[in-house]
Amino acid sequence: MTPVTSVNHAFRLAARPVGLPKDSDWSFTEEPAPEPGDDEVLVKIHYISLDPAMRGWMNEGRSYIRPVDLGAVMRAGTVGQVIASRHPGFSAGDYVAGTQGVQEVAVSPGGHLIKVDPRVAPLEVYLSTLGMPGMTAYFGLLDVGQPVPGDTVVVSAAAGAVGQVVGQIAKLKGCRAVGIAGGPEKCRYLVEELGFDAAIDYKNDNVRAGLKEHCPDRVNVYFDNVGGEILDTVLTRLARGARIIICGSISQYNNDGPPRGPSNYMALLVDRARMQGFVVFDYMPRYAEAALEMARWMYEGKLKSREDVVEGIERFPEALLKLFRGENFGKLLIKVNGA
Repeated sequence: MTPVTSVNHAFRLAARPVGLPKDSDWSFTEEPAPEPGDDEVLVKIHYISLDPAMRGWMNEGRSYIRPVDLGAVMRAGTVGQVIASRHPGFSAGDYVAGTQGVQEVAVSPGGHLIKVDPRVAPLEVYLSTLGMPGMTAYFGLLDVGQPVPGDTVVVSAAAGAVGQVVGQIAKLKGCRAVGIAGGPEKCRYLVEELGFDAAIDYKNDNVRAGLKEHCPDRVNVYFDNVGGEILDTVLTRLARGARIIICGSISQYNNDGPPRGPSNYMALLVDRARMQGFVVFDYMPRYAEAALEMARWMYEGKLKSREDVVEGIERFPEALLKLFRGENFGKLLIKVNGA
């Protein structure tokens, strides 16, 4: 069992970023480790999830979730081990997942944590395929995209945490899966390791030509993680009745001005298509359903998970930028020192 610690290190939001987050937007603090109160649990954090959505959480303004307050610990998904508990449902030694932020230890109400089992999957997978990215892929594709066997499913940021799962689920459901990713290594991985039918390298290939080649019957379902130019290009290749799932728009998150909207939106009218945004938190009551099915697929060797792990909490500011430069390969995580 992890020993109790007396000190906590944390990254707090010091300023609202303009464009890409920079070092001065963060303060790295050292403080006494907290103690749990009634019905609370103290957790030693092992892994911290880095997600594109974190950039939006730093901004003021109306969104699907309250922005992170200035001076507050940066919000992040976490997995770790209970080191002290005053909640009847948890004991020291239990492993738990939650949203405990970019810090080494944290106190949370027991109702905000779920137990995870490292015998079923490595801890990091509970922040990846069996965590929020996997839930996002599962519900976004199946509930919003509603693919049917024979459909062509295209996903952007396909070698990222969500995209890699979207393509694999599409194949499990009898669809043709085409990924858009950056670089030949990622594209090879999608096809040779994950079983995608094709991959388009947006850094080196012409995306429009690639879609025409690899989607001869056009695109039935597009799972969009990037927005911008790639979304606009896919809109020119829609099949009749296509479904576009708006999951994220990472190409636009660090713009100094207003985000770029789709200029080819009239394709929705011409092709009788629909574009729908969704937030995975709306599906929280059904997480167990998705986790059970995906865990079964993983056990059967039908679903693979890849994590990109950065060692050391002190590397958080530079590690976060990997997301926006397209440098991560799989789900980006920080492994906390001593975990």
